[in-house]
Parts: sequence; structure tokens; C-alpha cells
Amino acid sequence: MAIPISLKLAKLHGRPEIFFSIQGEGKSIGIPSVFVRTSLCNLHCIWCDTDYTWNWTGTPFPHVNDAKPGYRKFDKKEWIARCEITEVAEIVAAFPCKNVILTGGEPMLQQPALTAMMHTLRSRSADYRFEVETNGTMVPTAEFDAVVDQYNVSPKLENSGNTRRLREKPAALRFFAQSPKANFKFVIAEKNDLDEVLALLITYAISPAKVWLMPEGTSARVLGQRRKWLVEICKTYGFRYSDRLHVQIWGAKKGV
Repeated sequence: MAIPISLKLAKLHGRPEIFFSIQGEGKSIGIPSVFVRTSLCNLHCIWCDTDYTWNWTGTPFPHVNDAKPGYRKFDKKEWIARCEITEVAEIVAAFPCKNVILTGGEPMLQQPALTAMMHTLRSRSADYRFEVETNGTMVPTAEFDAVVDQYNVSPKLENSGNTRRLREKPAALRFFAQSPKANFKFVIAEKNDLDEVLALLITYAISPAKVWLMPEGTSARVLGQRRKWLVEICKTYGFRYSDRLHVQIWGAKKGV
């Protein structure tokens, strides 16, 4: 099979969305990292803060921003940057950081191209380390899995607006539950979301030690309200708590 030579990345401010920042969520929170944001997603979360990677003109998916004056779905042609793998590797290598986070959208929709990109960077330096942020609906290929150092798996709950058939894929969740590279981050909007999390942990034998709970929200005010009771839930069940550090620092700004 031919190796893809290009990637579909999110476009922001007219450029491929590749940037140097700190990880704001989950297990690696606070770690300086280079982010490569892929376009396209196989889910449509109603609260998604990167909906310019999937919420295309003509699609029927609802979004919380629909109520905002002037909000419109995105023109697919204008919001996807098609980049050669070597070009992406060059941009990443220009940053003084070897921790690379592949995010999206859903990056695992482009596993062959991302595998090639990771190999390209590793050929420059064996110190490169790769994290993948995924919704946990796809099983990694053997080639992809061999190059990835860490999976930040965020299975979606009913609060995402996705049907269970779309958001819960047993083969993928079983793979990640058994992988020593994987950790799980659940986005919590209401206290009763916990029931769904506990059911998933039982069904797929996910250890509480691999679980982070994070409040849903794109403002410091909302996060502040939800973290108070979410921290108590984490203490009760032995889960880790994750804030949204980038929101605390920059607000809802993109590409930071």
C-alpha cells in the first residue's frame, strides 16, 4: 500500500494549525508541547471547541454556538490545510521542543500519514515523543501504535450529543483499556455524568488509576463552578482531576 504524502490539518489564521504551547489537560498537563491539529472528525460533540475541524456548511449537527449572533458553520474548503508530510515535519522541528501532541478533530482518521510524519521526525532525533489525543472510537494499526508513546483517550458521554452507537466502539475501548500507553479523560458537565463513566469502567475493565475527570467549559467562570464538586468526586473514587489550564491562562482563544 502506498504511503500517503500529505496530511489534512486544521487551518487557523490562514496557516496550518501547528503551535508551541503547554499541554492544558489530562496526564501531561503543564508540559511544553508542540501541537499538530488535524482536521476532520467522526463525531460531532455539541460543546466542541474546535468545531472548525468538522462542523461543515450543509451538515445537520447542532452546536452550542448556534445561539450566538453571527455564528455559522464552516466552509470545508477554507478550513482545511493540505500539507505534505515533510512540510509538517519541518514546521514541528523548528520549535525547541520534542514532545509532540497529535490532536484534532480526530487524528486517528489519518493514521498512515501521521505514522510517516512521526518516522520522519524520529529520523531527525530519537528524542521525539508523541502523544495522541483521540475520542477512542478507532483501533490503532500496529504501525501507528509502534511509534506512539502515549494515548490521551477521551471517550464521549451522552452530554456530547453523539449517539451511543457512534461514540462507544467496544473493540477500540478494549484496546485502550489494556494498553499501558493509554490514559482516559472524561468530560463532565453534570454530576449525573458520573454514572455513565462508572458503567464504562466496569464494562471495559478500565482501572480508576488511568482515569482523569475534567469539567466541561470554555470560560473560567464555568470551570470554577464545576471544579468544586468534580474534585470531590475524584477524591471519592480515586480518579485524577484535570483542569483546563489553557482556558485559565488564555480564555477561549484558539491556537495557544
